[in-house]
Amino acid sequence: MGLLTKATNYLSLSSLALMFSSAIFAAEPLRIAVAANFNGSLQQLTAMYQQQHNQTFLISAGSSGALYAQIQQAAPFHLFFSADAQRPTQLVAEQLALADSQYTYAVGVPVLWSTDKQLIDEQASVLKTASFKHLSIAEPRNAPYGAAAQQIMQNLGVWQKLNEKKKLVRAQSIGQAYSQVASGAAPLGFVALAQIINADGSITGSYWQAPTTMYEPIVQQAVILKHAEQDPQVLIAARKFMHWLQTPDAIAVIQAAGYHVENTR
Repeated sequence: MGLLTKATNYLSLSSLALMFSSAIFAAEPLRIAVAANFNGSLQQLTAMYQQQHNQTFLISAGSSGALYAQIQQAAPFHLFFSADAQRPTQLVAEQLALADSQYTYAVGVPVLWSTDKQLIDEQASVLKTASFKHLSIAEPRNAPYGAAAQQIMQNLGVWQKLNEKKKLVRAQSIGQAYSQVASGAAPLGFVALAQIINADGSITGSYWQAPTTMYEPIVQQAVILKHAEQDPQVLIAARKFMHWLQTPDAIAVIQAAGYHVENTR
């Protein structure tokens, strides 16, 4: 009977030890809200990180404006990767994000793109001739890439004419704008360079990269959200991931995707 009691106690202690060990090593998923243009790169980065750390992720992509509104309404995200600096700054001011975590992870590059190899030339003449049915852009009020597209077309003097002729199709996000062009629903559109650059650096179809003087810089910033503070382990995990994103390996992935990296806090 004594041996049975000792064995039972040993099993109980072993079970507790196993549970305690699991609690230490089983990390809760980091919930990330990411601007649609950076979604593909973030998926690649999180896959790399998972190979090195016991960390899982739940990623939600959309327009920066829509995600910002969800965060304001208490959506349970731990991290926010915006396509601008304005919304992370606003979240810090609203005490919904941690000020010391805010940093620039990438500077975006907008391009006019078509799957048709002949449609877009080096001067983007197609914008002035308006010889197309529709041009897709992300909604400028919600998406920084959409705002940049509007600025570019205004600088070219074609924005008003294309609007009047109802040539512009406003997508909910840069991801949707890309899908509309890729599927042929729109013959061309403004997307992020990162969305169309292939692994070998090539680009399918035709494209035009506007001079940077035609639009305000697309400074993309990330921030840890206050929601992460509800669990100390989650906050530690979020800070570790943000730190890793600023290492040479992670920066190389971001640059290879077509972004500039200034990496200034």
